[in-house]
Amino acid sequence: MKIRFLLVLAVFFCCENILFSSGNKQPDPVADLVLLGDYIPFHSSKLASLEKKTAFSLTGDLPVLDGATALFPVYASFVQAVYPKAEFNKIYKDRDKFDLDQRNKIEAGFIRCTTTPSAYRSLINREADIIFCMEPSKEQVNEAAGKGIKLNMTPIGKDAFVFIVNIDNPINNITSDQIRKIYSGQITNWKELGGKDEEIIAYQRNKDSGSQTLLESIMGDTPIMDPPLAHAIGTMSRILTKVAAYNNYPNAIGYSFLFYTTEMVKNKKIKLLSIDGVMPSRETIKSGKYIFSNTFYAITAGNEKENAKKFINWILSAEGQYLVEKTGYVPIK
Repeated sequence: MKIRFLLVLAVFFCCENILFSSGNKQPDPVADLVLLGDYIPFHSSKLASLEKKTAFSLTGDLPVLDGATALFPVYASFVQAVYPKAEFNKIYKDRDKFDLDQRNKIEAGFIRCTTTPSAYRSLINREADIIFCMEPSKEQVNEAAGKGIKLNMTPIGKDAFVFIVNIDNPINNITSDQIRKIYSGQITNWKELGGKDEEIIAYQRNKDSGSQTLLESIMGDTPIMDPPLAHAIGTMSRILTKVAAYNNYPNAIGYSFLFYTTEMVKNKKIKLLSIDGVMPSRETIKSGKYIFSNTFYAITAGNEKENAKKFINWILSAEGQYLVEKTGYVPIK
């Protein structure tokens, strides 16, 4: 009798897996995941480069860099421009440390990309000299202050914080006030916005991620609703994948950054929403018409190495700002 029960149970789980794999639980497409190995300095045609070799170069005590996934292409282009190629290739050849198959994390030598929360942690723990991120969360500022550190933030470029829906969602524009009402739980159905009679699935990122910090900034004093566990997403690539998967989530909304969405992921199953009637673009960021334009920074923790100071000064030079723009961002100068 016990054996028969176990057989029935095994058949049940087998059928359940078949149903989930062929129905509403389709696996996320790998194409939506960002391969950071596509942006390796000195080995990638995707990186922005200067028209001629720069007169500035770094030698000796090289600053250790870390940062947000969306900003890796720009600070990797900085490395390619002014760091010594020979020193980089020593790291690159060590595949145990520099795994090109890693999608969302690179951690080797003086160049790393470990996501915003980990980058801030590395900076506060003095494991990185410069990180490239959006503004820190209150918790990250307080954590730094608790260790006697005041974060030095140098603006180096701008991007747009964007809201995304599935390509088949009839909604094309949303107001900033409606965003706040969606993420506070006051608006829960698309029909309230002129769309279909469907529940709004509002995805959020993990705490202390750059995009979640910006959402908190947009919300101001309006409390953000606690998302169900399934709606709290760890990486930006997955939040785009969830919104894109029409068969699974036709009524989802999420958020990301303009460059990451349009240049690094390029998912054709999602679309950007205009906010208050203005589409996010490099032009509307420059003009200030797009309300959710945001600055990103080169951030240090005080007592910078001399090379770190020189490097940041160069990033603000015409050459550094040229690479910011050529990568696909809006330069600060």
